[in-house]
Amino acid sequence: MPNAADRVFKALADPTRRALFERLARDGDLTVHALTASAGVSQPMVSKHLSALKRARLVRHRRNGRETHYSARQEALAPLVDWIGDYGAFWQNKLDLLGDVLERMDK
Repeated sequence: MPNAADRVFKALADPTRRALFERLARDGDLTVHALTASAGVSQPMVSKHLSALKRARLVRHRRNGRETHYSARQEALAPLVDWIGDYGAFWQNKLDLLGDVLERMDK
């Protein structure tokens, strides 16, 4: 069973899904129709991508009459932020060690 970070990375690996998530994060609550108008893919494909984003818990949806509205769950990016933070600390440590070595070489 994939962990939260794996689900987020897998969902956002696709450029169309990334664009849909970014649009929802930027513009807020939007219908499938509104998302399809600017997605560059068909409505069934938008729905398929939104399903993948739902499985990754990156978006929430609600029905309003015949339309489904989607919104981004930006807090769901936390596993990605944590992963990047861990690697940022790792590389900062490596760069500090390299700096120490270079400093010793200059002496």
